Amino acid sequence: MTASALTRPGERDRLIIKFAEIDWTFCLALCLIAGAGALIMFSAADLSWTPWAAPHLIRFAIFFALMIVLAMCPLTLWFQVAYPVYIVALVLLVGVEFFGDVSKGAQRWLQIGPLRFQPSEIMKVGVVLALARFYHGMSADSARASWWLLIPAALIAMPTLLVAHQPDLGTSLLILFTGIAIMILAGLSWKFIVAGIGAVAVAAPVMYFFVLHEYQRTRVDVLFNPAADPSGAGYHILQSKIALGAGGLMGKGFGLGSQSQLNFLPEKHTDFIFAALAEEFGFAGCMSILFLYGAVIFMALRIASISHSHFGRLATAGVTATFALYVLINGAMVMGLAPVVGVPMPLLSYGGTVMLTVMIGFGLVQSVRVHRYSEVTAGRGALL
Repeated sequence: MTASALTRPGERDRLIIKFAEIDWTFCLALCLIAGAGALIMFSAADLSWTPWAAPHLIRFAIFFALMIVLAMCPLTLWFQVAYPVYIVALVLLVGVEFFGDVSKGAQRWLQIGPLRFQPSEIMKVGVVLALARFYHGMSADSARASWWLLIPAALIAMPTLLVAHQPDLGTSLLILFTGIAIMILAGLSWKFIVAGIGAVAVAAPVMYFFVLHEYQRTRVDVLFNPAADPSGAGYHILQSKIALGAGGLMGKGFGLGSQSQLNFLPEKHTDFIFAALAEEFGFAGCMSILFLYGAVIFMALRIASISHSHFGRLATAGVTATFALYVLINGAMVMGLAPVVGVPMPLLSYGGTVMLTVMIGFGLVQSVRVHRYSEVTAGRGALL
């Protein structure tokens, strides 16, 4: 069978046009971040491609190709799968409660045949799609203040509580803050925002004493006084701060970081890879990576601003909010400004599940860019 029989000339032309519409500067920034992560992993493994650097690059190449494929998908397809993806993710989260694998004291994983994954990662995309679809069919007045807002509140609360119960505080906070960001961007009244901030301030002490697990309260305590338990709960933060300070302005040099090379720095290839970067490349290296993250966030928000579809704008903003929260929480954690909650630095840290989620999200962002002039027609009613 010839190529022309498989793809008509007009269809090939449309695919070429779509391919050209992809934001390749955005793609380059992603590649540079992932490449920097591989470089640090190579150094942390005593200048070896295994066990982290090579798998990291292979995964990124596969997921990058997936992102390009997803960029070609029309917005109507994303719109149609929004609720199904959310429902499947929610069912899987409920399944974790009954059938999930327990690892390191937490029940977060599902094993289906040879596939082992975290449903909470699927929900990060699912909640963005569901909220974007819901608000697409809602008037500005209803989005500002109405009883309809109980529905998006429930869409956010259900997965947040299920993930927090696993327990996985970091991921539950990501889902919660992403959902709130979408509600605010959709036009939520400032009265609700101020009231919500006040409610959190009042509820924080209650949550600390009666909701958080003992180890989570310990992490909060250590945040304010890590020296109180330098070889126990405070070890991660103290070693991270030592690595950050040791790097100085320009760093010790590639492969010369004592904290990572001598294994003083815990999780040097995952949660604390930013500290390993700081030790070897210093303040200049950290600022370079943060500049790339800032560029990705800026370009994604620009894509949201030029979309003709309300669904596209909110979905892109939601994906960007999740990505920005990853960077903010991990950066604060590594610098001792936030409790250690196990949130990796996206694309820089080792880990396939998080990278897959991030790249699927960016596939949606690129789809909004490619189909920015497309209109998505909402069905009857806010939920359709």
